[in-house]
Amino acid sequence: MIENSQAVLLSAPDVGLLEQEYVMAALRSGWVAPVGPDLEEFEREVAGRVGVPHAVAVNSGTAALHLALLGVGAGPGDVVVVPTLTFVATANAVVYTGARPVFVDCDAATGNLDPEVLAGLLAELRAEGASVRAVLAVDLFGCCADYERILPVCDGYGIPVVEDAAESLGSRYHGRAAGSFGRVAALSFNGNKIMTTSGGGMVLTADPVLAARARHLAGQARLPAAHYEHAEIGYNYRLSNLLAALGRAQLCRLDEMIERRRAVHDAYAKVFADVAGVSLLGDHDPAANRWLTSIVVDPDRAGWRAGELAAFLSARNVETRPIFKPMHLQPLYAGARAALTGTAERLFRDGLLLPSGSALVEDQVRRVIDAVTEFLDGHR
Repeated sequence: MIENSQAVLLSAPDVGLLEQEYVMAALRSGWVAPVGPDLEEFEREVAGRVGVPHAVAVNSGTAALHLALLGVGAGPGDVVVVPTLTFVATANAVVYTGARPVFVDCDAATGNLDPEVLAGLLAELRAEGASVRAVLAVDLFGCCADYERILPVCDGYGIPVVEDAAESLGSRYHGRAAGSFGRVAALSFNGNKIMTTSGGGMVLTADPVLAARARHLAGQARLPAAHYEHAEIGYNYRLSNLLAALGRAQLCRLDEMIERRRAVHDAYAKVFADVAGVSLLGDHDPAANRWLTSIVVDPDRAGWRAGELAAFLSARNVETRPIFKPMHLQPLYAGARAALTGTAERLFRDGLLLPSGSALVEDQVRRVIDAVTEFLDGHR
């Protein structure tokens, strides 16, 4: 029977009165143009939260990735190693620079870049004389990549790490904040992220030269002259002061929003705790922000497939989504080089993302859990 009640969404924006107050104050201040005091404060506050000296706010996470890669020198003739299990923007940002993405598979527990496969790939690329400009590590669904193993491998080859922390703001790894690893990191404030500026992103780094370069390119590469003077191609990437005001309010609420997502994750964990063949991706990591909760189903043990549960929930107006389709399977990157183990393909086939947003109220969470329980009862 199809449920006609309001849809339970995967990760809707969580905004309220505080956000209205901040945005209205920015409007009343007259700082409606792209730069302004809220933008400067937002950069300072996010940098302080993550624990890095420099932050450059931009209009998308993709823009942040693009500038981060330009900052480490990626360009034509270069290779950038990218996890195959990620959103397409990670790979596209590499192509924007003129470099070529080479994909690497993931580990089964988190879906993040597999350090062992990475080490083998880098050895092959070095032996071939390839110019590997960076390794782009993604913190998938809010769970930090294994930097304790990734960073030494990359350091051994003198290759900088760029951290795609689009999904992991507020997470920690060995006590250190997501967004503080590697040479430079990128955040996303898209509407479905852990916190939002409607659309937006940020470049984070301890390197003042890289930060200054990102800021310069994000402002159309305008030179300091009374007239408009440009010596190179820049980009219209700066975040607006109004959206920065929204971000400042969201940052004030970040901890409570993370705790809500963790509570939702824990509720799902209890439901599936005794279900044969079902695990939660990254469940071992209590420091993850739980941006999105994903189950992984072994159909041989469970007796059902992730797609069957997705269809059951969809009929009850509950939104779910498969785990990312790996980049090496995308038509866009067909034929691209990839070091594969089959793990990413299995997670795509057998994984399912459940409603995880901090805006979910108890009745909505209960609806999802009741529907999941009904489905499981029918397959016992």
